Amino acid sequence: MAAGRRRRNAVNLAAISLVALLLTLAASCFSRVNVGVLAIVLAWIVGVYVGGMRIEEVLAGFPAALFLTLVGVTMLFAQAQANGTLDRVAHRAVALCRGVTGTIPLMFFALAAMLSSIGPGNIASTALVAPIGMAAAGRYGISAFLMAMMIANGASAGSLSPVAPTGVIVNGIVARLGLPDVRWAIYVNNLFVHAAIAVGGYLLLGGWRLLSSRAQAPGATNGPPEAPPTNGPDHSLEPRHYLTLSVIIALIVGVVAIDLHVGMGAFAGALILSFSGAVDNREAAKHIPWNVIVLVSGVTVLIALIEKTGGLDLFTAFLARLATPSTVTGVAAFFTGLISIYSSTTGVVLPALLPTVPGLVERLGGGDAMAIVYSMNAGGHLVDVSPLSTLGALCLAAAPEGTDARKLFNQLLAWGLSMSIVGAVVCWLVF
Repeated sequence: MAAGRRRRNAVNLAAISLVALLLTLAASCFSRVNVGVLAIVLAWIVGVYVGGMRIEEVLAGFPAALFLTLVGVTMLFAQAQANGTLDRVAHRAVALCRGVTGTIPLMFFALAAMLSSIGPGNIASTALVAPIGMAAAGRYGISAFLMAMMIANGASAGSLSPVAPTGVIVNGIVARLGLPDVRWAIYVNNLFVHAAIAVGGYLLLGGWRLLSSRAQAPGATNGPPEAPPTNGPDHSLEPRHYLTLSVIIALIVGVVAIDLHVGMGAFAGALILSFSGAVDNREAAKHIPWNVIVLVSGVTVLIALIEKTGGLDLFTAFLARLATPSTVTGVAAFFTGLISIYSSTTGVVLPALLPTVPGLVERLGGGDAMAIVYSMNAGGHLVDVSPLSTLGALCLAAAPEGTDARKLFNQLLAWGLSMSIVGAVVCWLVF
């Protein structure tokens, strides 16, 4: 009888901890509270006061290595943003677009993907690129919806680079699960899916029609593109910008060539820029996304508790009832995308769902664990064009004057919702 009671208590604790996660997901959808703080408080209450654990057992789930890596990476790229390096790179790339109108959306996809890949991540890259890209759309008669779709997909395409914040988070989770270290495959697969969707969207939304026209401002006559105004902001590269770019390139080469720890390398790079006087540290500190870092760390504490109590096993069993080894990639992508429409892909959804992968494969009696990881990553990010996502919202906020904001909102929302289904089909076919 005592053994049966213990089993029931264990099941109840697992269910309660899973309910705590569901409350966290709901709060991330409908509340402005930092759900990382909520997750820590819930982990404390459930672990100590319901589960009878010591507080040290709950705090053992704090991801110290991930926390330091995120701080290092975001600090370095906050410096690059604060001293104007990333802004100047963006404007240099824009200059290459001044020819055929149809190349402009493609260039902004590539620019957002490149910036996201080298470290700032998808949100910071969208924040940098969207104002320039959406203004260019208005200037050259390009659909605001088309441009927003290309920018958001480009930023998401590069988000899983090993030196980008989301890539750091996902690779850390994969490593803790004991899965193979395939960080570059994770990045390339996500990049491929987003590039395919972006090209398909470009063609579907009429981008191909723009390939036969020249990039001219309204009212300009046929002929060479007009020269940029001479009294605009100065986007020339100065020694501090060259030094910043050199540090970033050295970090990327180190990660690729000698398996340099990305977080420690980023701290070293940030130290070099600080000592050299290339940055204003007070200004750079304002760009470090502390809310995101707290969010990810807090949710990870709760996930660690749920794993200890068996809550992840309950959720894995639910997914296993809906999938088979041959359909699991599509099912995983669909649920990840559906939740990500309303919640943070990086901070909440992927940290919550990726840990279920090994148990899901075991319950199904087969399946490729890494294929499910690829599907969750791609499915979660494809929906971020939605205006309920930060990426879509940034593009909407940067819409050129005269844009029907309500229409653009509805277009982006419809596209984001459709991507939960399209992403599921694509991931099922590809992975």
